[in-house]
Amino acid sequence: MRKWLLILMLIALCNSPVAVQAQCSICTKTAAQLGEKPAKGLNLGILYLALTPMALMGFIGYRWWKRNGQA
Repeated sequence: MRKWLLILMLIALCNSPVAVQAQCSICTKTAAQLGEKPAKGLNLGILYLALTPMALMGFIGYRWWKRNGQA
């Protein structure tokens, strides 16, 4: 049951209509000078680069949680 709940939460999160802004203040200022289309590309690049470390941390955390017993 928990597995399906987690899957449904991930699907809902991925289909969220809210635009994600993954830029620091310096990147935001740079993107504003580039224009709208390059700014969107920069934002997607930042999200793409952040995906791998977040996925690894999530996998390690999940394995740790499973190994130490489910609370």
